[in-house]
Amino acid sequence: MRILLLGCNGQVGWELQRSLSVLGEVVVLGSDAKKNLQGLSGNLTDLDGLAQTVQTVRPDVIVNAAAHTAVDKAESEPELARTINALAPGVLAAEAHKLGAWLIHYSTDYVFDGSGTTPWTETDATGPLSVYGATKLEGEQLVAANNPKHLILRTSWVYGARGGNFAKTMLRLASERETLTVIDDQFGAPTSAELLADVTAHATRNLQSRPELAGLYHCVASGETTWHGYARFVLQTAQALGTVLKASPEQVAPTSTQNYPTPAKRPRNSRLNTAKLQDAFNLTLPHWQAGVGRMLTEISGK
Repeated sequence: MRILLLGCNGQVGWELQRSLSVLGEVVVLGSDAKKNLQGLSGNLTDLDGLAQTVQTVRPDVIVNAAAHTAVDKAESEPELARTINALAPGVLAAEAHKLGAWLIHYSTDYVFDGSGTTPWTETDATGPLSVYGATKLEGEQLVAANNPKHLILRTSWVYGARGGNFAKTMLRLASERETLTVIDDQFGAPTSAELLADVTAHATRNLQSRPELAGLYHCVASGETTWHGYARFVLQTAQALGTVLKASPEQVAPTSTQNYPTPAKRPRNSRLNTAKLQDAFNLTLPHWQAGVGRMLTEISGK
């Protein structure tokens, strides 16, 4: 199997390099503007170059881990966000279809309006609140329209040991300040890039013999929390690992979303129902605390 991986240097892309390597030959491309020595381009703003790259590599599977994920910045550059999050995935899907190849693509809880308290299912009505959410939804639609051999994984609150993330920010702030204030009215499940990569590899293997499993799925860790609960767990775990902090978990104060206005509106309810994914691929998704705990242990060097 030949796999073309785009966005290889992002949090999910980095983990995908590991998880996909056991399936076959993996051609990895970052999203920088320059073509590599073979003339291949992973730049999602270069739609013609992207199409040519797929035609040259002739993969059996394309995994697109690249995206415009700067949620607030997308509000001021909607055309760029649309090119990367919608038009480019559409091109990848169309080119994959010409080859009879699969396209694996990632989407987001931001396609929903965040209302209610019930975990969203794949068939629930969408209603994005931001440019980011709207462009990711259009990307889903273009992928599905251009290639029936697709797998779209909607996820949320993604983090990885590599690069910046919420947990690392909380640890830095807690080492500098005696009190922290964190939002407590947005609900979701912190989901590791490692988990997403492992699920992707498992699903990719299954799709080769069970093409009827194509479609849209929700993929997040189990359980739920708020950003406030997430922050407190991070500090509790870090202290248990021996990290010295100025702010203890008890000194993390809750606050509401309205006290932290941002250019892009965030959904309050980012809970995603994963029953469809777990049933189709015979998976058990671990609790979010397990993944966050492992990541904290890794970055602490314990």
